[in-house]
Amino acid sequence: MDTLIQQLINGVMLGSIYALIALGYTMVYGILRIINFAHGDILMVGALTTLSSLNLINSHFPAMPQLLQLGFALVIAMAVCALLAMAVERFAYRRLRNAPRLAPLISGIGVSVLLQTVAMIIWSRNPLMFPQILPMDPIAVTAGSDAHPPALVTVTGIVTVALALSVMIGLWLLVEYTRLGRGMRAVAENPRVATLMGVNPNAIITLTFAIGGIFAALAGVMMASNYGNASFSMGFLPGIKAFTAAVLGGIGNIRGAMIGGILLGIIEALGAGYLGELTNGVFGSNYQDVFAFIVLILVLVFRPAGLLGERVAHRA
Repeated sequence: MDTLIQQLINGVMLGSIYALIALGYTMVYGILRIINFAHGDILMVGALTTLSSLNLINSHFPAMPQLLQLGFALVIAMAVCALLAMAVERFAYRRLRNAPRLAPLISGIGVSVLLQTVAMIIWSRNPLMFPQILPMDPIAVTAGSDAHPPALVTVTGIVTVALALSVMIGLWLLVEYTRLGRGMRAVAENPRVATLMGVNPNAIITLTFAIGGIFAALAGVMMASNYGNASFSMGFLPGIKAFTAAVLGGIGNIRGAMIGGILLGIIEALGAGYLGELTNGVFGSNYQDVFAFIVLILVLVFRPAGLLGERVAHRA
């Protein structure tokens, strides 16, 4: 039982990160009907920019509290990722909005490779240690026993889940109850009619990419904080998994991205925890990545619209 609780805790934490990344995919798809495969690498830029900013701030203001340093570094990373996402939209996708769907897909993959290459040149190919600013001491959730250790959680994990849920709820409120949200829904429904009603589609699309970039930066810092390192290739696999989460929940649906991310994280954690027992040790937890792709195949075969489907009027 303690193992199950532990894996559920790990799954919710991991799923929160997937859900945050998936929101960037689902927002862009809801408006432009394209998949931004460079989104995962914007996450990587956010983590590495935060690390560089932390080192710079610490060298000039060593007496500043570490949490405050992290706050300033995160703001810088969010700004960089927002500008980067806007540049990706402007130069990689804007001219391809009416092109065949394969064209923006290839363009996104090209931008992904470009970002990884530039990051490798700037920050090197070796993983860099990310400072542990929040306490990593484990907190026991269950009592445990001699045969089974207790389920544990860390302050970093708690903050990760709380921050991710707050951001996701904030985005849902933004889309549903603000003027910007109405503009996003209008452009998703019909850009031409939205233009006649005074909405600037280019501005809405640019802001959508910027918001996605901000979320990617947050997710990158969460990942780097939990795993203790950052590298030029850290965004590719989480990006693919977050895309799977978006498809699972119903790509184009914000609540679907949230639910899909949490579910995928739990499925992956449970698979990693029990795969060894179910296969008598033939496969171990190092095969946990396969579950994301199994889920993607099953969803595409049996329910292509995802768990929540897609409500056309609320695709943004």
